[in-house]
Amino acid sequence: KARRINPWWRDNAIFIECGQHIKPSEFVRALSDFAYQRASRASGRGIFALRGGLIEVWPINCDTPFLIEFRGNTIDAIHRADRPERTPDAARRPAASIERMTPGGFVVHEDHGIGIFRGITETSADVEPQQYYIVEYAPPKAGRPPDVLYVPVEQKKRLTPYCGFTTPHIHRLGGGLWERTKRRVKEDAEKTARELLALYAARHGAARSPIAGDNAMLAELRASFQFQDTPDQRRAEEMILTDFGKNAPMDRILCGDVGFGKTEIAIRAAFYAITAGFQVALIAPTTILAAQHEATFRERLGRFPVRIAMLSRLTVPADSARIKKELASGTLDCVIGTHRILSRDIVFKNPVLLVIDEEQRFGVRQKEHFKKMRPELDILTLSATPIPRTIQFALAHLRDISLIETPPPERIPIVTTVLPWSRPLIRNAIAHELNRGGQVYFLHNRIETLEKTRRMLKELIAARTASGQTIEIGILHGRMNEQAIIKAMDAFREKRTHILLATTIIENGLDISSANTLIVDDATRLGLAQAHQLRGRIGRGRTQAFAYFLYPARHRAPEPDEAPEDKLRAPHKKNRRRITDKAALRLEAIQDYADLGAGYQIALRDLEIRGAGNILGREQSGAVNKVGLNLYCQMLADAVETLNTEKA
Repeated sequence: KARRINPWWRDNAIFIECGQHIKPSEFVRALSDFAYQRASRASGRGIFALRGGLIEVWPINCDTPFLIEFRGNTIDAIHRADRPERTPDAARRPAASIERMTPGGFVVHEDHGIGIFRGITETSADVEPQQYYIVEYAPPKAGRPPDVLYVPVEQKKRLTPYCGFTTPHIHRLGGGLWERTKRRVKEDAEKTARELLALYAARHGAARSPIAGDNAMLAELRASFQFQDTPDQRRAEEMILTDFGKNAPMDRILCGDVGFGKTEIAIRAAFYAITAGFQVALIAPTTILAAQHEATFRERLGRFPVRIAMLSRLTVPADSARIKKELASGTLDCVIGTHRILSRDIVFKNPVLLVIDEEQRFGVRQKEHFKKMRPELDILTLSATPIPRTIQFALAHLRDISLIETPPPERIPIVTTVLPWSRPLIRNAIAHELNRGGQVYFLHNRIETLEKTRRMLKELIAARTASGQTIEIGILHGRMNEQAIIKAMDAFREKRTHILLATTIIENGLDISSANTLIVDDATRLGLAQAHQLRGRIGRGRTQAFAYFLYPARHRAPEPDEAPEDKLRAPHKKNRRRITDKAALRLEAIQDYADLGAGYQIALRDLEIRGAGNILGREQSGAVNKVGLNLYCQMLADAVETLNTEKA
């Protein structure tokens, strides 16, 4: 019924039945359009496989996969295939898949080494058409044409995009160089795996009793959620509850874009632990974000007998002393705060769960504080764009990860534009947003020149001010005192200011549905994950949002007036001479990964651009460059699993 009357469901659902006339190619195309992943077998929700006249598909709304038999262009039979879902493996699948590659990029074949991806071709013989990936390798001899390898699409698991930190050496087909390279890298991976297991030995050796909360109260909390859970949310909650039922402490990363429902899952996890008689702590990087979490927790848990408090710099001494006393005695169930929670004078009586929001904003020492204090503590980390070190731990199977990639219904992707700095562009972008009654974030990350920038913005909107409409510009930065920050935010939230001129302090903790235009004055100074977080400040509702990431133009020549609805997307590369190579890569990535749920993709891209961080130091960087990051992580994960099996 919904599919007949609702355009969204008409474009995002398909119904099949025995006797239905539909070409197998049309059905496969529909699955691909729905973002289903093709694999050798349907091992989890959202995955399908081709087997001659059979199509195996695991619908996202079903508990088991189905085998669909075709006779010509007619569905002959549909069978249910009962088997357990391999969700953790599916969650760890590399987001940088071969399907996203464009010709000319470097690719790694597991058996033949690094080559150049040249696209896809299809046979035109009398038999059933077969598609192949084309990989070009080095010439066998000087003056000879390059060798070409045709890889059937069914063997795509043997191909991965090359992710490295230098331009790779292209291998020749045949010979023993690639096998010798893999053998040496495997030895390096095994050495690293031993070091990592030694590092995490204390935590992996920790044990606690299974956490058994009140399922009836959790069901009541779940039913009170005003939105419908997405499949990824349900799957993430199931994984967390499964972790609670084990004897080993949880260390799970919950990765999802801003507004995709991570906080709701964290609230349910915290509530379940509280109903089991334990205490919970949530740590956020800023006072603004901590205050927002406190308000959300109180709203969702207000009907239940749960005691919640917030601890930060704003907490008055009398309240701070009371909160510390209640934490030590166990009468306080949940504390939400900033780095203040990490102070030595904060003591818990019976803690079991620590929730870390926006983990990329905390240092390694801060995140390890609670682990050292209590090794058996369960840890749930929330992030839209995990840092490279965290991604590495997940890829190496040292930490579990749950991905929330399903966007809320009717969520609209943000139109992302990367262009050189231009007064006409800024003026028209602001005018477009104000004309439709919205608000604008203008990010200028230099406190000393904020006033100068405000004067520039006033000049750009002077015509609107002269027409009788007063446009107020607010300022927000980290050196303001807490009360001034809250006052500036309240004025913007209540629409008393129309443009918020701010530094990156707005990166976390703001949820204002009427602000749907973001203009970044100089995006070359932002990290990739930081830029994605800032983009998440807009597009929270059903209104089309626009994000403009500007970079310094070589010549500030007047540009033609352009309206936001023109959707200018192409970056002007000729003006990038003053931009570093890494900054240019970040700008290209923030524009390329503008789809809903792209946070994990951006984190992997950030890993490739920045390097792998502490877990892959100088000793491992050479090995990564030789085989590519994807294959190295696979080897590292295999080594960790092998060592764990031998130890058991």
